[in-house]
Amino acid sequence: MGVVLTRWGLVGFMLISALALGSQAKAEDYKMEQGGIEPGKVVLGMRAGFATLTQSITDEFRSSTDVGPLVNFQAMYSLNKWLLVGMMLEWERHGVSTERPSIDLGHQDTVSVLPTVEVRPVRFGPIIPYANMSFGVNVNSFGENIGTTISPSNNFAWRLGWGADYMLTKQFALNTEMAYKLNNGHATIGGARVDDWNASSFGFLFGAKLFF
Repeated sequence: MGVVLTRWGLVGFMLISALALGSQAKAEDYKMEQGGIEPGKVVLGMRAGFATLTQSITDEFRSSTDVGPLVNFQAMYSLNKWLLVGMMLEWERHGVSTERPSIDLGHQDTVSVLPTVEVRPVRFGPIIPYANMSFGVNVNSFGENIGTTISPSNNFAWRLGWGADYMLTKQFALNTEMAYKLNNGHATIGGARVDDWNASSFGFLFGAKLFF
């Protein structure tokens, strides 16, 4: 009986030791390292998702806007192990309608051209968090469903984003990102100017990146 207990005790000790070593190895894999990228890397990203406006598009009339599609292309270059510079090109669309009476006005399209700076201070194994900031221009247009012409202005764009890459290999990563984008200007509706036309939005992106 004592021999059997001793054997099972040894087996239990070996199992616990193996689990402890595995947990330690996993912790080592995900330990924090300084800098999230190698210098001289080119990063190409393609993401898609959805965006919602952060407010009513104007106070001139009660309006509602749809949650719309969002597509983002990105090309970046790493200057060192934590700083990247590059460009984003982003498109989003939102349906716009009045509430009372309920009239479908059409949809606004926005194409944003965004020079970008990105910071990657740390990494946790295959997970690399980051934050980026962009300044550029929003090119706005409107597709009307009614006879009245609606012309939103082009305006200054400011975008603040944060997200993370999950490195599947050294050259390929899955990505998710959230961002706020300023798109605040005026619009001309049937010849009358509306000064508080605001299509600023909060977006959610999902996609992939390539590292060269």
